[in-house]
Amino acid sequence: MDRPTLHVRRVGIDTWRESVAYLHRDCPVVRAAGFQALAKVTVNADGQSIAAVLNVVDDDRIVAPCDLGLSEDAFARLQVAEGHAASIEHAEPAASIAALHRKIAGERLTRDDLAAIVRDIASARYSKIELAAFVVATNQFELDRDEVLHLTQAMIDVGHRIDWQHDIGSGPVVDKHCIGGIPGNRTSMLVVPIVAAHGMWCPKTSSRAITSPAGTADTMEVLAEVALPVERLTEIVRATRGCLAWGGTARLSPADDILISVERPLAIDSPGQMVASILSKKVAAGSTHLVLDIPVGPSAKVRTMPEAQRLKKLFEFVAARLGLVLDAVITDGRQPIGHGIGPVLEARDVMRVLENHPDAPHDLRTKALMLAGRVIEFDPDVRGGDGIRIARDILESGRALARMNAIIDAQGRRVDAPAPGPLVHEVCAGADGVVVEIDNLRMARIARLAGAPQSPGAGADLLRKLGDPVVRGEPLYRIHAQFDADFGFARRMAEADSGYRIGETAPAARGWAQGNGGGSA
Repeated sequence: MDRPTLHVRRVGIDTWRESVAYLHRDCPVVRAAGFQALAKVTVNADGQSIAAVLNVVDDDRIVAPCDLGLSEDAFARLQVAEGHAASIEHAEPAASIAALHRKIAGERLTRDDLAAIVRDIASARYSKIELAAFVVATNQFELDRDEVLHLTQAMIDVGHRIDWQHDIGSGPVVDKHCIGGIPGNRTSMLVVPIVAAHGMWCPKTSSRAITSPAGTADTMEVLAEVALPVERLTEIVRATRGCLAWGGTARLSPADDILISVERPLAIDSPGQMVASILSKKVAAGSTHLVLDIPVGPSAKVRTMPEAQRLKKLFEFVAARLGLVLDAVITDGRQPIGHGIGPVLEARDVMRVLENHPDAPHDLRTKALMLAGRVIEFDPDVRGGDGIRIARDILESGRALARMNAIIDAQGRRVDAPAPGPLVHEVCAGADGVVVEIDNLRMARIARLAGAPQSPGAGADLLRKLGDPVVRGEPLYRIHAQFDADFGFARRMAEADSGYRIGETAPAARGWAQGNGGGSA
């Protein structure tokens, strides 16, 4: 039986990394084939085919009875012009659904199981419901280390992989990454220009924020273009030795970007998914050496030192089997890093550090220099312990700023850089004393309610940090927002609980043994 012919119509709906098809309820195809809403379908046109989820509509203004509407994602994937003839049919179930059901039941998955699941995810054969089921199942029934290794390898295999060796021979290709959870922790935007100015290759690709008010890609986008195709990305790295780009357009571990679209609204970032996400992107980007920042604190992603050590060992196990040299650094995650939380405010902090500005946040500068030093010590010509001195010299001499400007210009400088949100509210101390606690999760939540990262100028600007004395009525931080509704949400959240605790004495100093030796919180 011939497939009924319809005509493609682009429906301007952003379905966030899900291909959705729209048919009118009175469409003959709906009646003849027995289609129902949320059915999985295959759309065919001009020799191309895509998997999609069906939505049935009643409004002719959205889709006429003889049209086939496609969401923005579906239209981009099908790659045909509006009005082109197309057909639609019931889709065969994804081959890996049986493996997904076994994981939902708590079973361990094999290498082949995970490879099949990731192939189907990358090919958009999973609906958002099925993606959510996979994310929740791997969080509920934690992946063992072999499953994490197989998931990571599968995510690498379905995407593009960059090979820099023909450019630099046997030298290291380096990167630095933080597992996240600490607002304002934009050390990567300082490490990359420092390391690149030293002469090392540092192709930094990042995801956008998952549960935080800003990711490295969101913050860099305030200054420059980050959605770079892989060809342009490689040209930039060859010219400047570094980049600060979003990995999505380069198709590096594309299944990870699809999974992130579900992890973000669920606020789930399980250890196994985290390891696979980070390491698959690094290997796909061609990195051979990685410094990994694992912050630990009562309101960080990782709460205790034993938990940090377990995560560190999992990263080391997977990295070693992928041939990636890893230096995992356990750091103090008791409070936000820097002053700003939100893309514009964090970009301001980064540039102040690079400019050696007197108002540059000391903690951001200090941590970035430590991490840059660890990366520089991957250079076989640098003696152990000399890295931080070299990094400090590069920063203070202005070479890091010059290299950052070169990277910004190469990626495409923003001439219309956004400003901090014009709606401002100061959150003040309710008592005299000393700041003894800052809740990372609460501060991130307040900044997100203010509109970050979707509104780049939204967020929070911290005026006091741990150990700082305060007087009742003195501002602790400022909320910035672009829109009244966001402003109201953030203010109410801060009024219910500011995220700060004021005590009588400063919090006790803690020793952090950073690096392979671990330490105690």
